[in-house]
Amino acid sequence: MAPALSRSLGASSVAALRPSPSSRGLPRGALVPVPQGRGMATARGVRWEARRRMVGVRCDAAVAEKTAGEEAAGEKFEYQAEVNRLLDLIVHSLYSHKEVFLRELVSNASDALDKLRFLSVTDSSVLADGGELEIRIKPDPDAGTITITDTGIGMTKDELKDCLGTIAQSGTSKFLQALKENKDLGADNGLIGQFGVGFYSAFLVATKVVVSTKSPKSDKQYVWEAEADSSSYIIKEETDPEKMLARGTQITLFLRDDDKYEFADPSRIQGLVKNYSQFVSFPIYTWQEKSRTVEVEEEEESKEGEEAAEGEKKKKKKTVTEKYWDWELANETKPIWMRNPKEVEKTEYNEFYKKTFNEFLDPLAYTHFTTEGEVEFRSVLYIPGMAPLSSEEIMSPKTKNIRLYVKRVFISDDFDGELFPRYLSFVKGVVDSNDLPLNVSREILQESRIVRIMRKRLVRKTFDMIQEIAEKDDQEDFKKFWESFGKFMKLGCIEDTGNQKRLAPLLRFYSSKNETDLISLDQYVENMPENQKAIYYIATDSLQSAKTAPFLEKLVQKDIEVLYLIEPIDEVAIQNLQTYKEKKFVDISKEDLELGDEDEDKEKESKQEYTLLCDWIKQQLGDKVAKVQISKRLSSSPCVLVSGKFGWSANMERLMKAQTLGDTSSLEFMRGRRIFEINPDHPIIKDLSAACKNEPESTEAKRAVELLYETALISSGYTPDSPSELGGKIYEMMTIALGGRWGRPDTEEVEASASEANAEADSAEGAATEVVEPSEVRTESDPWKD
Repeated sequence: MAPALSRSLGASSVAALRPSPSSRGLPRGALVPVPQGRGMATARGVRWEARRRMVGVRCDAAVAEKTAGEEAAGEKFEYQAEVNRLLDLIVHSLYSHKEVFLRELVSNASDALDKLRFLSVTDSSVLADGGELEIRIKPDPDAGTITITDTGIGMTKDELKDCLGTIAQSGTSKFLQALKENKDLGADNGLIGQFGVGFYSAFLVATKVVVSTKSPKSDKQYVWEAEADSSSYIIKEETDPEKMLARGTQITLFLRDDDKYEFADPSRIQGLVKNYSQFVSFPIYTWQEKSRTVEVEEEEESKEGEEAAEGEKKKKKKTVTEKYWDWELANETKPIWMRNPKEVEKTEYNEFYKKTFNEFLDPLAYTHFTTEGEVEFRSVLYIPGMAPLSSEEIMSPKTKNIRLYVKRVFISDDFDGELFPRYLSFVKGVVDSNDLPLNVSREILQESRIVRIMRKRLVRKTFDMIQEIAEKDDQEDFKKFWESFGKFMKLGCIEDTGNQKRLAPLLRFYSSKNETDLISLDQYVENMPENQKAIYYIATDSLQSAKTAPFLEKLVQKDIEVLYLIEPIDEVAIQNLQTYKEKKFVDISKEDLELGDEDEDKEKESKQEYTLLCDWIKQQLGDKVAKVQISKRLSSSPCVLVSGKFGWSANMERLMKAQTLGDTSSLEFMRGRRIFEINPDHPIIKDLSAACKNEPESTEAKRAVELLYETALISSGYTPDSPSELGGKIYEMMTIALGGRWGRPDTEEVEASASEANAEADSAEGAATEVVEPSEVRTESDPWKD
C-alpha cells in the first residue's frame, strides 16, 4: 500500500510531491516534468503546465511501464499528486477563516518589497522609476473586486511559472537560500514566506485571480490568470498601456457572490489590515471613503415685491459636507517590540497598550525583553490597570490577551494555555518570533519543545514584573493589582505547583493583628515568636465571622497571629502550599491543635476531673460527634465543634454544599468526624458537670446539652439540620430565663384586667352612641319659637 497524502500538508510532505520521471505511460494531459531546455527550472513541488490540462494526482504509487528485463523488486517510484484535489485541500482544508487570504497576500507583497530592498544594496538600478516601497489595497464594491498592488521586485515569465505555477514552491525560501549561499548578504529573517501555499488562499473568496507583474529584470509585463476549481492557468504579455506598471505586482481578486458584500467593503478591508498586518514594515494604504466640509456659494431668493436686475443677484456662502475617496494609511502603529527598550519612553509603551488592546487605563506595569538561545523571540507584556468586566473573561484560558506575531505578521490570539497558564490569562502583550512551529495555515501553534521554552520564559518574566510592583515603596499599585488579580495568584498556587515558590510571597491576607491591612506571608513569619513552629489560619465566609470565631480565643490571649482566609479559594490555595519557609500551615478549627506551651499537669487534672462529663455528653449526643474532650483553644466560650484532622473543615463543607453540580453522596464521606470540645472553666460546663454527677437523668440537663451542641454548630461555622427546631428551643429557654424577671403579671390577673377593660370600653361606647329624641315641648325662652 502506497503512503497516503498527509492531511496536514506539512512543508516536507507537500514539497515531496513531484512529477514522476517515468510519466510516458500516463494519459494525455497528465502531469509531466518540464524539460530544462525550455528555460524552466525544475520545481520541487507539483508543476502546472500551461499548455496542457492536468490529470488527477494519485496518492498511490504511480504504475510505470516495465521495461523488458527489469525486475519488479528493483523498481523505484515517486509520489504523484492530483492537482485539483491538492488545490481543493489547500483552499478548503488548511484555513479556518476566509479572512486570512488578505494576510497571506499582504505578506507576499511585503516579501516582494523586502527582496527588492536587498537586491538594491548591490544593484541600485532595480529601484529606478518604481516609486516608494509600499502596498495599496483597493476594494471595489460595485465590481466585486479587490486589487492589491505592491512596488516590489515583481516576476518574470519564468518566475511566474516557477512560483505561481508550482504548488508548495516558496519563492521566499529559495531567495533566502540564495542569500545564505552569498555570505556577503547573509539571510534576512524579516522575510515571511515559508510554505509556498499562501497565494492560493486567494481562492477562498475569489472565483478568478489575475496577477499582473513587472520585474526590473525584464522589459515586458506579464499577466497570470487562473480560475478556481481549474487545473490550468494562462500567462500572457500585457499590451494595454493603461495597465502598465513601473515595477511590482498587482493582484486582482474577482470575489464570489456570497463574499462580495463582506470583503469588498472598504471598512472591512481596513479592519483586516489593522488586525493581521498592522506591523508590516512597509506602509499599507487602503482606498477609503472620507468626508470634508467645504464652502459653496448659492443665490439668495429675492423677496416678494423685489426684483433684482440680471447679474446683480445676491449670493451667500454655505457650508456643506461632501464625500470623496482617497488613500488612507492603515498601519500607523509601529512594532514597539522591535526597538531597543532603552530608547522607548513610558508614554510610548502606554500608548501602544491602549491602541493595541483598546484599553482606556494605563497599565500597572510592563516589561520589554528579547530572548536568545534555543529560541529567539521579542515580547512586550502588560499588567492591565483593572480586572476584566466580563465574567466570561475571568480565568478563561482562551482570552485574546496575547497576540502572536511571526515576523511582524499577526498569526493568532486564540490560545488554550499554550503560552500562558490559566491563572495568568489576565496578562496582555505581544510575542514575535521568527522560528515558531506553526502549521501550514499559520493558525495553530504546534506543541513542541520550543513552545514549552517560550511559555516558561514568558511566565518567569511575568512574575518578575509582578514582584517589582510588590517591592515598590508606594503600595498603591500593588493594592490595585491584588484587588483585581489576587484570586488569580491563589488559583496559581492550586494549578501550578512548579511556581509555588514565586507565587507564595505575592499572597496577601488579613490577620488577627491586621484586620484592616493585608499582610504577606513574609511579614507574618517575621512577626512570629521564636517558639512558634507553625503558621495558623482560620477559613470563614467573612472577616466579621473570622474575628468572632471561638477558635481564636486562646491564640489571641497568647498573642499568636492568625491569618483570616475569607475568600472561597483561600483554603484550597493554602492547603496546596502546605508549608512556607519550612513553617507548616495549621488550621485552628481542626483537632490536635498544639500551641507549644501547654501545662501537661493541669491538662491531666482537667481530663481526670471531667472524664465523666465528657462520657455523659457523648452518650447524650450519640453519633452526632465522634468524641467529647477538653479544649485547649477556648477561654470565654463554653464549647466548640472542631473538624477531624483529615476531613473537611466547616468552611469547606459549606462551600461543597453550595456547589451547583456537587455530588451530595460524597458529602457524608468527606465531611469527616466532628469533635465536641468543652471549656472546663466556663460556668455552663461546671453546671452540667454537677448535673452529670448529681442528676444524670435530668430532662432539663439533657435539653441543655442538645441546645449547647446546636449552638456550637452555628458558632463553629456549621449549618444546623433543622434551624426552626433550634429556634424553638432557644425561645423556650428564653421564656424560662426571662420569666418574672421584670415583674411580669400572672395570667389570671392579666385576663381579669382584660375583661374589666373590655367592659369599660363597652359602657363608654354605649354612652357615646346614645340617641336623644328631640322634645315636642317648647319653652317660652326657646329662641326658635315662631
